[in-house]
Amino acid sequence: MIRKLIGLLALFAAQPVLADGGAVSAADPRAAEAGQEILRQGGSAADAAMAMMLALTVVEPQSSGIGGGGFILYHDAKTGRIGTIDGREKAPASAKPELFLGADGKPLPFIQAFPGGKSVGVPGNIRLMERVHARWGKLAWGKLFQPAIKLAEDGYTVSGPTAALLRTVAPLWKDFPAARAIYWDGDRPKAEGSTVKNPALAATLRRIAKGGARAFYAGQTGRAITATVAGSTRSPTQLTAADLAAYKVVDRAAVCRPYRQYKVCGMGPPSSGATTVLQMLGMIERFDMKALGPDSPVGWHLIAEAMGLGYADREKYLGDPGFVKVPVAGLLDPAYVKSRSALISEKTSLAKYEAGTPPGAEARTAALSSEVAGTTHFVAVDGSGNVASMTSTVEGPFGSQLIAEGFVLNNELTDFTFAPVKDGAPVANAVAAGKRPLSSMSPTIVYGPDGKVVLAVGSAGGKRIIMHVMKALVGVLDWGLPAKNALGLPNIYFGGDAILVEQGTKLSAMSNELAALGRTVVSTDLGSKLNAVERTSKGWVGAADPRSKGEALSE
Repeated sequence: MIRKLIGLLALFAAQPVLADGGAVSAADPRAAEAGQEILRQGGSAADAAMAMMLALTVVEPQSSGIGGGGFILYHDAKTGRIGTIDGREKAPASAKPELFLGADGKPLPFIQAFPGGKSVGVPGNIRLMERVHARWGKLAWGKLFQPAIKLAEDGYTVSGPTAALLRTVAPLWKDFPAARAIYWDGDRPKAEGSTVKNPALAATLRRIAKGGARAFYAGQTGRAITATVAGSTRSPTQLTAADLAAYKVVDRAAVCRPYRQYKVCGMGPPSSGATTVLQMLGMIERFDMKALGPDSPVGWHLIAEAMGLGYADREKYLGDPGFVKVPVAGLLDPAYVKSRSALISEKTSLAKYEAGTPPGAEARTAALSSEVAGTTHFVAVDGSGNVASMTSTVEGPFGSQLIAEGFVLNNELTDFTFAPVKDGAPVANAVAAGKRPLSSMSPTIVYGPDGKVVLAVGSAGGKRIIMHVMKALVGVLDWGLPAKNALGLPNIYFGGDAILVEQGTKLSAMSNELAALGRTVVSTDLGSKLNAVERTSKGWVGAADPRSKGEALSE
């Protein structure tokens, strides 16, 4: 009898999370629980998303939080419209184009650039939350903070991923005593299963819950941010009260494009997510991806070829539209996308993947940014059909390694391209005061033929975010997979002249067939943290990447 009961429980646990009222999915179960709690109190998807953002500040400090920024897409069921808010961090007024150049005029090694004050951008998440709550929130502002405050005050258990990243950054922390004070036991990083209490963060959250966004950007917290950046042992710099006071989020138009019978929408610049994902989808649209299926080396080859071309355009043309002209319409122009697709063959690989010349593009030089793997994503849908898809970040593991009032300060400025000029031409993503660095964050919402949302998805992973989202979209829209199975599909990326495929997967087993199409193929670790919600005939289904600690919960 007991064995039968255990078997039934295991069966139920393996099922997708169905919800008539709503669902949430986040990269940490405690954050998903916070979102679920808010939905059950009558909150909107916007309220649930913001509660998850705050909870992740506490339990996943290596990835995101109030010391960083993010992008959110929101489908408003009442109006049927989609809105996007850009809460990306900004460079302070002290930032100069040569910020990340050494005394010799050459770009600094990344390991020298990111720890300390020099890499910290003005955080955007609390201003983003303020705008989201004013526009789409239902519950009182202060209620959204309660789950995170409880976690910070009462304590939480360190997860495996957090413990692993604590070990990774440990050699840096001789210069960061505030971080050690929270996340170390004695002379070593906290281990998986140990407890973290963060009373300073709980107090910060209480102040913001009571005083609104101004309590973050001014007063005790604002002073702590400026003092922490200026007083850093590593790379102290100026991020002033004026920088904090001047920060504003930006309402941007969603970037949408049809793909087969669907409409796929994402975040515009300074995110490169929508332009690159939509461009790649457009390049493979002429191929019968459904017939090829997920077990076809040719299907993955086509995705890889589109990837090479899409990323080439990304590196050359994308940046902050407040500072550079970004040819969004040109990059997604049907004739241009068709010309790029014409370069792709089912039988062989291109010798080079070079940027094209989309309509309206200015002369630029392709240059790599230093975006590294990190970040988090979370999604929420409520009983009224409102849908939130948000990607949030402090950039690399534990951001700049600096702690202010209990929270991690980002290292987003290292997402800029370090050299402002290359080959005599300006770089689109060069450092400038007040500028937002280029991002790969790709929160996405998909509409079906009936005009209703069918999928919301996004991922962590630095520049790989775009490819994680791409494969998930192909999995659902072309291969007809349930969202959870699509998130679990193998990951693919590139490294130098090689195609990187996720080791230990069916895709890795196809390496010889992929190599026969003309590329070097390397099997390697390509972990991911995708989260999604999907509308089915039985209700909303929440899904989390099987590689992660993530969880989906229903209302």
